[in-house]
Amino acid sequence: MRTLRILAVGTLMVAASYAQDRQVRREAIEWTDVWFPNTNHHDLPRVLLIGDSITRAYFQAVEANLKGKAYCARIATSKAIGDPALITELTAFLAEEKFDVVHFNIGMHGWEYSEDEYRQHLPDLLTVIRKGAPGARLVWAQTTPVRKDRPAGASNERIAARNRIAREYFEKQGIAIDDLNAAMSDHTDLHSDDVHFKPEGSAILASQVAAAVEKLLPAR
Repeated sequence: MRTLRILAVGTLMVAASYAQDRQVRREAIEWTDVWFPNTNHHDLPRVLLIGDSITRAYFQAVEANLKGKAYCARIATSKAIGDPALITELTAFLAEEKFDVVHFNIGMHGWEYSEDEYRQHLPDLLTVIRKGAPGARLVWAQTTPVRKDRPAGASNERIAARNRIAREYFEKQGIAIDDLNAAMSDHTDLHSDDVHFKPEGSAILASQVAAAVEKLLPAR
């Protein structure tokens, strides 16, 4: 516990210094939802899903699809790529468990950051995951489409641009790509609002995520 406190304090100091170097842009309400079940069980591989509210919505179905094959955890957050608080959070939470597979996407927040800034800070995300989950097999998930573009927020044009940036970067890093955008591009009727999906849509995403993860599970 003392080691974790020291790590968290050190990370906060680094993040504070990091934040001073540029303007941090956040939403009116920021949130983080962390769920680490079966923490005392070690007979199955452990999977972590990192994402936002869309990830949180399909998490339970992924967990059900992988029952008996892996234990699933999640870190869902509104923190955006480019926000040093994202690095702080992931550093602290990744230190709590050893993960065999990490499926990650931070894509539906941070629209006040430009695509150039998104490109610039993608390596920060990968670095913290590799450091916090050494040896884990990684999968990057492409950001899903929206039903209606928001002038000051998510739009399919910007999502497509960021997905291209992410695919190019992560493929060069040898990381698998889970194209959730393609999976939902023909299912705009399954949106529950302009961004999120009905249970039927989340089930489609969960099936694809579970399949992508299962391919990378270590033999036990």
